Amino acid sequence: MNKIPTNLLAGAAGALLLNIIHELARHTVKDAPRVQEIGEEGLVKLTESFGVEAPKGETLYASTLAGDLITNALYYSAVGRGKEQHIWLRGLGLGLTAGLGALTLPKPLGLDDKPVKGSVLTQVLTVAWYTFGGLAAAGVANYLHKRAEQKEKEAVSDVEDVAIGTVS
Repeated sequence: MNKIPTNLLAGAAGALLLNIIHELARHTVKDAPRVQEIGEEGLVKLTESFGVEAPKGETLYASTLAGDLITNALYYSAVGRGKEQHIWLRGLGLGLTAGLGALTLPKPLGLDDKPVKGSVLTQVLTVAWYTFGGLAAAGVANYLHKRAEQKEKEAVSDVEDVAIGTVS
């Protein structure tokens, strides 16, 4: 079984959940992390470092959101690598690592960390939401891997039935 498409789909599910939570919460929760602000700042600095005019307004927001979905999907797709029995632990580890990275990496990268360090609640939510993304990726990968294994078993059973003549 080729696990790459399955793992990418699982990673996309984790990234999508993470971004849905961020988007809903930033409009409704006072102390919600504002990771999109860090992403926007990073994108502006990156494009300007190449001597290119940075996007603004809705284009900046959409570009940052697209980049966030793609990079998080690729990151979370690692959940499906390795032994199946450790998939949930990998999801937890990937999520916690991403959340802690979101708290600790902005400042060393020359970005403002206030959007994720505004309050203790903001920091807890940052780590929790990335962890939910990792666990969502693990759940989808687990489901898809088991489904693929079941289909393979059914295909082998069908071939065996044909070989011994029990199917006409």
